[in-house]
Amino acid sequence: MKKILAYVLLGIAALAIAYYAFIYFVPYSQGTRAGELIKFSNRGVMVKTWEGQISQGISGAQIFSFSVLDQDDEVIEKLKEYQGEYVKLTYIERFGTFIFWGDTKYFVTDVELSQSPHFRR
Repeated sequence: MKKILAYVLLGIAALAIAYYAFIYFVPYSQGTRAGELIKFSNRGVMVKTWEGQISQGISGAQIFSFSVLDQDDEVIEKLKEYQGEYVKLTYIERFGTFIFWGDTKYFVTDVELSQSPHFRR
């Protein structure tokens, strides 16, 4: 009986590790989006995650929500600095997420300041 319980627990642990590895290492899609950075904050009660939004339309009707992993310190600092500016985000979309990663399936890996097509300076 103890052997069966050990095999069942080992099987459950192996499935959990395989699921985590699949979510982390296999991206669903990769791409870029541009828009005005309208929100970026460190939010959560039990687990704090970095969440943000860009507006992709002139009326604000098209909102793209994204998350940033805690380990991406350079991206976090750039997003804090570029608040209110027009930015171009490079992101990875994953099949799912975990509570300690963020609220969305979109994870920003790079950010750069961009020229707005709506307002020329």
